[in-house]
Amino acid sequence: MLTKRIIPCFDIKNGRVVKNVSFLTNERDAGDPVELAKIYEEQGADELVLLDITATNEGRATMLDIVRRTADQVFIPFTVGGGVKTVDDIRELLLAGADKVSMNTAAVKTPQLITESAQKYGSQCIVVAIDGKWNVEMQDWEVMINAGKVSTGISAIKWARECEERGAGEILLTSFDQDGQKNGFDLDFTRRVSESVRIPVIASGGAGEKSHFYDVFSEQGKADAALAASIFHFKETTVTEVKNYLRERGVSIR
Repeated sequence: MLTKRIIPCFDIKNGRVVKNVSFLTNERDAGDPVELAKIYEEQGADELVLLDITATNEGRATMLDIVRRTADQVFIPFTVGGGVKTVDDIRELLLAGADKVSMNTAAVKTPQLITESAQKYGSQCIVVAIDGKWNVEMQDWEVMINAGKVSTGISAIKWARECEERGAGEILLTSFDQDGQKNGFDLDFTRRVSESVRIPVIASGGAGEKSHFYDVFSEQGKADAALAASIFHFKETTVTEVKNYLRERGVSIR
């Protein structure tokens, strides 16, 4: 069985880590991204995810300076996303020190971007982020883009399959409904996507306590990795404590 990964996530705005609830702008400041990255590396984080949460809506490129400084200071893999629109954007981020690049809105608008970037840089570098929200009329999870502001009418499960077929190496799956709520990951959503693809699925949105990680790694969620922000940033628990909790319960953890 593949070992499970614990991944702190940084939502970055104006050079600072912030945390929102369900993609709304009621944000709390959580600190300097590079300093936090060093802390999480010391705690045993397996990877990091850095998301420039306003780049797409502001129509600008991602924060290369923060990527370079993070690469200089930490030695665990990290993924960078936000504002990625072209194969050249991916190249710049990889050259700046990112190990993987995440795309969301641009991938939905131009799916060929997944295909071309996977062919050029390898699937191991390409993560597709899917923000899904339950749609009662569709009776399915709908893909949301532009930081959750725009509905697409696309099934998140079908889109995940297409992303895999086009060469994505990983899916970063965020539940719009659970994001920042801290009452647990959306287990049904995560399981359905995990069962639909063969590539790893990172669960995101809703972590509020250590048991939530156990749940999403169990048969209820079937995630390969779990991402969290608030509970780490605001010191409600640590990566070390979560990993110890999971090991004690028999979860194969890095």
